[in-house]
Amino acid sequence: MKIEKVTIADVKDIVDLLNSAYRGESSKEGWTTEAHLIGGNRRTDDNNVIETMNLPGSTTLKCTDENNNIVGTVNLQKHGNRLYLGMLSVSPRLQGKGTGKLLLQAAEDHAKEVGCETVYMSVISVRDELIAWYKRHGFVDTGERKDFNEDGLTGNHLQKLEFAILEKRI
Repeated sequence: MKIEKVTIADVKDIVDLLNSAYRGESSKEGWTTEAHLIGGNRRTDDNNVIETMNLPGSTTLKCTDENNNIVGTVNLQKHGNRLYLGMLSVSPRLQGKGTGKLLLQAAEDHAKEVGCETVYMSVISVRDELIAWYKRHGFVDTGERKDFNEDGLTGNHLQKLEFAILEKRI
């Protein structure tokens, strides 16, 4: 497995990966699916990924396999001395095999490189198994909650949702 920065040429593959990891039937092959919480087959689109990549202080990483297929991704955004971690995704067929851990370590390494003291993220608060995974990797629930409003892009919510903010000092 190799981790490197995403380029504009990777956008379609990144969008396909994000959508397959979180939405629709294909996401149910892995344990990170949100299909039971959010209807539809789309988590993101090309424009959203490009906008995210172009944010000030934003870096998107990809993890590729031996055939140079993108099997994981994560977006990192520097906010002062904090690094926001978003869109951490692994191909559903490879989940549970260490790719997420590799991307999480790459995120922490990046945080140190850019002078950040903490890494933080937002996770849907009812995603107990996912929150437990992050806690096993040193993240703590800050107790802060943020509304998760439908935006016309990410799918229709099947119940009221909010984000839990998790954080890790590095």
